[in-house]
Amino acid sequence: MMTTFLLSPANCGGKRGWMLRRPEAEFDLAKRLADQGGAPIGEVFAFISGLYFRGKLAYARAFAPQSAFVITPSRGLLPIDQPITRDVLDEFACCDIDADNATYRRPLERDVRLLASATLRDNRGNGKTANQFVLLGSIASDKYVDVLLSHFGDRLYFPETFVGRGDMSRGGLMLRAASSREELVYAKIAGATRHGKRPPRLEKLRAPLPR
Repeated sequence: MMTTFLLSPANCGGKRGWMLRRPEAEFDLAKRLADQGGAPIGEVFAFISGLYFRGKLAYARAFAPQSAFVITPSRGLLPIDQPITRDVLDEFACCDIDADNATYRRPLERDVRLLASATLRDNRGNGKTANQFVLLGSIASDKYVDVLLSHFGDRLYFPETFVGRGDMSRGGLMLRAASSREELVYAKIAGATRHGKRPPRLEKLRAPLPR
């Protein structure tokens, strides 16, 4: 089964988002973001979110780099390497990620609907199994699941070990999986248990022994 990853967004309105958005910022990523060409959204969100988004990005690159999209606050789905500018980041920072917010929901519904119909049509024409869409993000709230599930239905999955974990734990888990090239086990979101007990903490990564 072909896999498409959907990465939940970073909090663009926080402290690290403001570090990138400041007109006087002089570090490399901020400069590229201010230029007309912009900087890849995956790189920008990894800076803002830290370990959690770095884990999602590394995992998507390891297992489906050509079929991974970021859920954005106001522009629907964007490929992980799509450049954005500082003006776009300013726009993201001012938009609430809420299922009841039309500025967030309508572009997302548009792109999800197009993606769902396009992949189903292409797969039927090629005689392939329909795509599975894997949400790399929280399934505890409806802000992503509500929109995605209405269009993807039984094709929407999540890593089952996410249940009960916090953001940092999920990020560490995905970094480990990407490094080992061992893909996580997925479960359908429809009908799944979306809340659970916190699992044991991940063991600390050990540095490789010197040769």
